Amino acid sequence: MTQRSVTPSVTVRADVLAQAHARSRDFGLRASEAPDFHPLRPLALRDLVECNRSLYAHALPVMETLHAQIVDTESMVLLTDSNGVILHSLGDSDFVEKAKRVALCPGVSWSEAHRGTNAVGTALADGQPTVVHGGEHFLEANRILTCSCTPIADPYGRTIGALDVSGDPRASHKHTLALVRMSAQIIENQLFANQFGSAVRIRFHARNEFIGTLFEGLAAFGGDGMLLAANRSALFQFGRPLDTLLGQPFEMLFGTAFPVVLQQASRAPGECLTLMLPSGVRVLARAEYPARPAFSADSSGPRATTPATSAAAVSVPLKPRAAAITFATLDTGDARMAAVLSRVEKVRGRDIPLLVLGKTGTGKEWLARAMHEESPRRNAPFVAVNCASLPDTLIEAELFGYEDGAFTGAKKRGNVGKIVQADGGTLFLDEIGDMPLAQQVRLMRVLQERSVVPLGGTRAVPVDVRIVCATHRNLRAMIEEGTFREDLYYRINGLVVTLPALAERTDLPVLVERILARLRSDEPDSEQMPVRVSEEVLVCFARCRWPGNLRQLANVLRTAGIMAEGAAEIDLEHLPDDFLHDCEPLGHGMHGEPPRALATVGSPSPAQPARMEELQATLIEQTLARNNGNISAAARELGLARNTVYRYMRMRTTH
Repeated sequence: MTQRSVTPSVTVRADVLAQAHARSRDFGLRASEAPDFHPLRPLALRDLVECNRSLYAHALPVMETLHAQIVDTESMVLLTDSNGVILHSLGDSDFVEKAKRVALCPGVSWSEAHRGTNAVGTALADGQPTVVHGGEHFLEANRILTCSCTPIADPYGRTIGALDVSGDPRASHKHTLALVRMSAQIIENQLFANQFGSAVRIRFHARNEFIGTLFEGLAAFGGDGMLLAANRSALFQFGRPLDTLLGQPFEMLFGTAFPVVLQQASRAPGECLTLMLPSGVRVLARAEYPARPAFSADSSGPRATTPATSAAAVSVPLKPRAAAITFATLDTGDARMAAVLSRVEKVRGRDIPLLVLGKTGTGKEWLARAMHEESPRRNAPFVAVNCASLPDTLIEAELFGYEDGAFTGAKKRGNVGKIVQADGGTLFLDEIGDMPLAQQVRLMRVLQERSVVPLGGTRAVPVDVRIVCATHRNLRAMIEEGTFREDLYYRINGLVVTLPALAERTDLPVLVERILARLRSDEPDSEQMPVRVSEEVLVCFARCRWPGNLRQLANVLRTAGIMAEGAAEIDLEHLPDDFLHDCEPLGHGMHGEPPRALATVGSPSPAQPARMEELQATLIEQTLARNNGNISAAARELGLARNTVYRYMRMRTTH
């Protein structure tokens, strides 16, 4: 008898199983061991599902479709987490009872360490789709099963779970693994779309008929044209792992300039473009943008993000909205504020949470709005929530939403909640330090899973939001007191900036001018409001302590502007009567020192108005005096480079 040749695929599979059996023995397992019938308790399982909420939410409908394809085949569909613990199962009722005899049910771990060689544990251990048939299982008890499993990866290639079909070996089918792999790819592509719905996405393949199918490559790019992520098919076509591709420019990957592709796609919506991979392979590609991206004349990409639509939905406004608050709006000449804006500008368009500190009224929401306006999310919603203004009993419903009948007084048809309202855009949580602990826990889960379950609901709603938080409280001290969760603190403080109080700023004249201009554009029937204040009013403003900061200044100017309608400028007689209570007598500070605002802004006369460079130099001198001439310490306090401090000192000397 001639010896049959063994195909490479059979040899590889045999090696995989042999290594899996060796690992099982190393774990100290014995083939004759009885199944472990101690699944997680219901509460613990529910917490585990919460921790994997995004995976669970996207996988459930796919599992239902997969089960419909294999119904009446004595089998079941299983979803596990990255450790092999079963999160959910669907199956034929007769086989479900059979599966329970080997603890194949939610809450049980099927890792190799607990169950030896099996499709779930071995697929997760090897990171590859795996079939384990009958007697190939390590534990004898599990040999009543044939299992086909494939790992599920997030958009960054990290394994987050597994999808499995287990059934009776007598009814097994050779195409089951292919069905499982396709279903897992659907889940991965949905996770990809949810994660990067606000990015520019490129769908591509060498064959036109595969674009729009499971086999297409998906690549996501930021507004700067740098690669954010790519799915399995894209990585296969690139021929390189994701970690070597991240941050690569579009032109390096597709051989064409990023703006050119976007312009071609906008001129011919829905049509495929021909691009070239680094390997020299030509592919057909279709670009998808967020809805209504805004391009400037010299833009290198879209500046807007909302849930993605095809290029057919693109319109190209050339000017920002008139009332938009931008970084340029906030850059009014103050050195400290300029340093804050410089830091924040470096993370725009990136998924890095921003935490804004500062006294009440210092403009934290203005900074959040500017961050939103300057990001790729600018055409999606900006939703602001003041955590301090909502009662504890309402904040949960307002943030997370609720289903119809979730509680007494709930609106008919429920309420989606602020988080879902902000989907695709920016959620600004003002006074986050005032959020109750119970809601801090729920918010932490939303940020971790990127999905939210409304009150009274059971299904998770995927969300894609950029989080900006603000507070005037000392969160670190609150952590020590046990009133603020440490894990949430480290989730929201990707970048921390502190806004200066108004009395410490050097840009009061410009601030007054900008606020008046905004009031004239925003207020109804405000054409008669003056465009400037008198020099006497500016001197009075310089003596004010401004306990309410920018909010107080805006309110004073709004009232005074109405009182001065028809006049050329706002004068002292137009100021609110109680405003002077917040002003120091000229030349006297809180403790006998010159008031900070007066020393900073000076007393400009009509003949010689103060120059912003001089005002900034004065602030630097005061800061140097407080730090005994230590330039490094002064630079740190001001948020400036040491060279900038030297430059202002030289300027002061020349003047």
